[in-house]
Amino acid sequence: MLNMDFLQRIVIETESMDWVASPASGVWRKPLEREQKESGHTTSVVKYEEGSSFSSHPHPHGEEIFVLDGVFSDETGDFPAGTYLRNPPGSAHAPFSIKGCTILVKLNQFDSRDLEQVRVDTKNAEWLPGIGGLMVMPLHEFEHEHVALVKWPKGERFQPHRHFGGEEIFVLSGTFKDEHGDYPAGSWIRSPHMSEHFPYVEEETIILVKTGHLPIS
Repeated sequence: MLNMDFLQRIVIETESMDWVASPASGVWRKPLEREQKESGHTTSVVKYEEGSSFSSHPHPHGEEIFVLDGVFSDETGDFPAGTYLRNPPGSAHAPFSIKGCTILVKLNQFDSRDLEQVRVDTKNAEWLPGIGGLMVMPLHEFEHEHVALVKWPKGERFQPHRHFGGEEIFVLSGTFKDEHGDYPAGSWIRSPHMSEHFPYVEEETIILVKTGHLPIS
């Protein structure tokens, strides 16, 4: 098991990690949390080399993907950088990349009732005004779980707040900050249920945020 104590706050700068080979030739990964070696609850950054592929496989408890660079593909289409994908519980696919790509992928973490398939091209989706100067792009919600992109303008500060059901952040650009530290692009932060912080930025920063999905006890 890796980082499966959800009561702990975890911070990982993925850019400083080494790539680890996967079972598929030309597909590499940086594991962030993992319940079992090749199954169960998993979060990873995954890199597909040019022309690499994975054989068809199921996702019994769902799959969530954000394409970080390149073009990710499967039999349902081609998904360029900035695409957010959700494949529901019981789905299966055979992913590949013709020219190579890098993705953030979360496996087997869906509520069994959350059956919506989602495809969002965030490069062309609308930003909505949030609190203060923040801009928000909602991507998915199911009961307490919410997923969104949040754009922080230069110098923005947010009031201290708690996270019911926890919070997960992946920094896509800029540098995210709070009283605990600085988190450059590529940082992954997982904060437990009812954790609190005072976030701010000094440069425009975009983060992928998920809240309300972690165990509450």
